[in-house]
Amino acid sequence: MSHWVFDFAEGDKSKKDLLGGKGANLAEMSNLGLPVPPGFTITTEACRAYLAEGREPDGLADQVSEHLDKLEKDMGRGLGDADDPLLVSVRSGAAFSMPGMMETVLNIGLNDESVAGLARQSEDERFAMDSYRRLLQMFGGTVLGIHGEHFSDAFDQAKDDKGVTDDLDLDVDDLKGLVETFKGLIREHAGIEFPQDPREQMDLAIRAVFDSWNTDRAVLYRRQERIPEDLGTAVNIQAMVFGNRGMSSGSGVCFTRDPASGDQGEYGDYLQNAQGEDVVAGIRNTVSLADMEQIDKTSHDELLAIMKTLEAHYRDMCDIEFTVEQGKLWMLQTRVGKRTPEAAFRIAVHMADEGLIDMDEALSRVNGEQLANLMFPRFDDKAEKKLLGVGMNASPGAAVGKAVFDWATAVEWAEQGEDVILVRKETTPEDLHGMMVAKGVLTSRGGKTSHAAVVARGMGRTCVCGAESLDVDTREGEFTVRGGKTIVEGDVISIDGSTGEVFDGEVPVVPSFVVRHFEGEEVDQPLVQAVARLMEHADSKRRLKVRTNADTAEDAGRARRFGAQGIGLCRTEHMFLGERRQLVENLIVADDERGQEAALDELLVLQRQDFLEIFEAMDGLPVTIRLIDPPLHEFLPDITELSVAMAVADVRGQRKKRQRKLLAAVQRLHESNPMLGLRGVRLGIVIPGLFTMQARAILEAAAERIRGGGQAQPEIMIPLVASVRELDLVKARIEKIAHDVETELGQEIPHKIGTMIELPRAAMTAGEIAGSAEFFSFGTNDLTQMTWGFSRDDVEASFFSTYLEQGVFPVSPFESLDVDGVGALVRRAATDGREANPDLHLGVCGEHGGDPLSIHFFNEVGLDYVSCSPFRVPVARLEAGRSVLD
Repeated sequence: MSHWVFDFAEGDKSKKDLLGGKGANLAEMSNLGLPVPPGFTITTEACRAYLAEGREPDGLADQVSEHLDKLEKDMGRGLGDADDPLLVSVRSGAAFSMPGMMETVLNIGLNDESVAGLARQSEDERFAMDSYRRLLQMFGGTVLGIHGEHFSDAFDQAKDDKGVTDDLDLDVDDLKGLVETFKGLIREHAGIEFPQDPREQMDLAIRAVFDSWNTDRAVLYRRQERIPEDLGTAVNIQAMVFGNRGMSSGSGVCFTRDPASGDQGEYGDYLQNAQGEDVVAGIRNTVSLADMEQIDKTSHDELLAIMKTLEAHYRDMCDIEFTVEQGKLWMLQTRVGKRTPEAAFRIAVHMADEGLIDMDEALSRVNGEQLANLMFPRFDDKAEKKLLGVGMNASPGAAVGKAVFDWATAVEWAEQGEDVILVRKETTPEDLHGMMVAKGVLTSRGGKTSHAAVVARGMGRTCVCGAESLDVDTREGEFTVRGGKTIVEGDVISIDGSTGEVFDGEVPVVPSFVVRHFEGEEVDQPLVQAVARLMEHADSKRRLKVRTNADTAEDAGRARRFGAQGIGLCRTEHMFLGERRQLVENLIVADDERGQEAALDELLVLQRQDFLEIFEAMDGLPVTIRLIDPPLHEFLPDITELSVAMAVADVRGQRKKRQRKLLAAVQRLHESNPMLGLRGVRLGIVIPGLFTMQARAILEAAAERIRGGGQAQPEIMIPLVASVRELDLVKARIEKIAHDVETELGQEIPHKIGTMIELPRAAMTAGEIAGSAEFFSFGTNDLTQMTWGFSRDDVEASFFSTYLEQGVFPVSPFESLDVDGVGALVRRAATDGREANPDLHLGVCGEHGGDPLSIHFFNEVGLDYVSCSPFRVPVARLEAGRSVLD
């Protein structure tokens, strides 16, 4: 029979995949001898079996009973015993922390009889009724799926009726009334009575944990974080300890370093006379760990010692949940803590300096997505701002958007292209959809360990929590500044997650400190110093070179400042737009060869200057220039508009000779599917003048740069090749032009001629093509379109969301490379090409060249470089270094 259940003492942190993160770490803390309430974990294998079979797997119930019996003996109490009840908590716990999973259910085992026993044993009837109220609220919302607002509204109403604002001001009779009210809500909305059998309560909670793996929130979060769908979640059942047993008790969450900034020290929130969910939900504002020392120095000092033990043991920043029960400290959970991108970089470097980890480990703990977030703009310190309030700086960044007060509106408006800020009293897992699409999150309650703060940090969203001076009314869709202005839904606000400030209206932004550093400025700032250290180490480790996709000297210059080692893709078609479109028209409508040559001569002068400026910006570095790729119709007027204009001219008897010739040319070049028509190498064969003009412009510009004392390394790339014969035809013409230019100018011009591999046939016949090419550059955008049969412009907006929801692929293949399909073609082409031509140079210039996951694949298959947009060059450098550590 399968081993479905493990006592905490049976596991350790290495069993995370089997026991989930919570279960593995509870076991690890138990093994370290820390004060952990006893309990047991139901494995992720049991969850997977439950989901596959639609029922609990055979033997699970018996194993749960066996471990429950042991727990009861260890505690000297029976689950839900009427005289001296054992109460337990039920928590989900997947291998990866997932905010979309089921919330904790506390106090399982309480019923109408055992609540009296708890009151007698604790000699505190209020505590017992408060615990029963909590169970009903959590069980109803989490296990039975009743909307949480029904319970919170009833709770708020009870406080209003009493004329108080704090839950601690409710007495025993008030809580008894709430218990009956909550039972009625369960009866009304779930259609059942609250289960009085303690084991039934526990079994229903276990099944709810299993079922929560496939909730919309969980699926959405896994898709966002690219977490596999088939892992399943563990279930942790643990003896209750009570932080709500008076003012000598309490609950808290702490971090061994600041998860927002990375500053060293102890950070956290503590709430007296409260259970753990109170801290996360932010129902009352917490106090700091420093204030906890004044309340309970013994527990505080013990907690700090345990925090140091855990950080040294895990060699990382730890997130810890704890409870104090009448002066006794208990550890409920620990895990490697989620942190902001700034904290990730600073903590990694700090720990390397402290000797906890080496620089390779430090590099592995940051990633390109975090670096990209650090490059986003920040608010301008010099701009005029209208301060509305100040809260906790929970997750840094500068976010501007329209205030919305529920997740559904956030999603709706975001889909319409609006930037939104989600405003709530406090967030719950139900808000996850809205948090994912919002630019930032603002709450009036909670601290740095609240649900909003933790989830926002994990997703890289700007967040301000606990802005107490803001009175948030989600029903009316507004918040009022205490003694001041009211902001209604749709009003623009700005939030600064680095300072906790909330501003009225839109605040201007300026480049981040990190971007200023990459631009070459001296920036004396701790974050910049950490980024610089890790970037230097990444550069020292990486094998892949990083180039940029740049079509102008300005972009090339910026990319070089950002660390680019050349240009991997210069799209020459961009140089024929604007005023130059007229010259392309002249070429197409020319009556004879002389007219075509005149148009090409004009273009030659302009193109030569374009390339000269780019060679100057990239002096000494290779520059791969793609000859014109798109079909010529893109440079001509729209066929419908031109036809209408000519019909009107005919009616009016107007003679428009040029327009008629232009219409004839447009009709001649019109194609049903132009992206599969006369473009790329086909243009170079059918209309050779364009390619030869461009080749001459490139080579003459290179010669001019060399004669001027600089260096030029042009690499001429022929696009859309499917056959080696196509490449040979165009290559021969380019080689003749090169010979002519070198002869005319008396200047040797180093250059290479290669091709873009963007068709499946090219990938499959790469061995033949490599015999004529000096380099391959994989155009993974078109290669993805051709392999999947997708037209990117059409499919992403039409059915990709359905494909993602149905699991056809975990992420868009245009965002991250489809390793199994498109990647297999890249691998084969690289292997076959190198076998045929050991000197073949290999790179990638599609957008995947800047995608962190794709970069690791390109390193693994042995490409020489990746190329990406200038802004993503630092990201690619970092990931190229990290890919060596895989």
